[in-house]
Amino acid sequence: MKIKIGVVGATGEVGRTMVKVLEERNHEIDDLRLFASEKSRGVKIPFRGKEIEVETLTEESMKEGFDFLLFSAGKDVSKHFSPIASAHGTTVIDNSSAFRMDPKIPLVVPGVNSHVLKEYRGIIANPNCSTIQLVMALKPIHDLYMLKRVVVTTMQAVSGSGHKGIEELEMEMKGTGSPKVYPKRIAYNCIPQIGPIFDDGFSEEEMKMFNETRKIMECDCTVEATTVRVPVFYGHSESVLAEFKGKVDVKEVLRAWEATPYLKVWKDDYPTPIDVKGSDLSHIGRPRVSQTGALMFWNVADNVRVGAATNAVRILEYFIRT
Repeated sequence: MKIKIGVVGATGEVGRTMVKVLEERNHEIDDLRLFASEKSRGVKIPFRGKEIEVETLTEESMKEGFDFLLFSAGKDVSKHFSPIASAHGTTVIDNSSAFRMDPKIPLVVPGVNSHVLKEYRGIIANPNCSTIQLVMALKPIHDLYMLKRVVVTTMQAVSGSGHKGIEELEMEMKGTGSPKVYPKRIAYNCIPQIGPIFDDGFSEEEMKMFNETRKIMECDCTVEATTVRVPVFYGHSESVLAEFKGKVDVKEVLRAWEATPYLKVWKDDYPTPIDVKGSDLSHIGRPRVSQTGALMFWNVADNVRVGAATNAVRILEYFIRT
């Protein structure tokens, strides 16, 4: 099946990774077009032995009728251009927060809630990076015991802020620069704030995890998150405590995880961000049951791939395969 695909925001950290993931998958792409802002026009990005020149994103280009457009250019760009593309027959997969909580738009992690895409065409939302790896780990256990409550502390890499976050950490490690992306120095530090903090004391990222997990998992569970930015370039880590309605058996949990193709369980070791860079799996280590019967585990994933680019491409692949 030959397809026409476009990537919007192709020169950003996630956009470039989307192109890389598309290159790695064995699909016949008839036409791949790359779009970004005017300042990136003419930049060349390699793809399968060729170099594709980045075009300026315009309303007219969105009317051309692609099979799929992968957006990673921020919510303002998505809000303006995605409806135009969708109105002209394109399936849009958007990585921003623009449409995630719109009840009419599916929020999808393939393998977790792919069923919501059946007979659907239009705009599809890609969840937040920290949510994606979490629900990948929780879904097989939710199917066994029914999820009731999650307490999660995230340790999120600076690449979650795009290339500007990487540059800020690099500069501060060299002893130059001052905080611009983050509210405090990130080098050799931890910042327990991702996004603005609301009146109730929760940050924007923490509320994303609450709202998105419940929508994706289609459950009434409680999600209590503390999200922390750490001086790591790639790879989000999460310490998870999950309570279920049924009694948890670790051996049964391990069997369920090991039978899930998008997960990797570390039995005699545990994953770290360096270990999982470039992986398309959600990695799990240190599973144990607390004294109160809750399941506890350590979860690590490449946030740019699993948490963004690969998830978007997997959504695209759902339509190719069905």
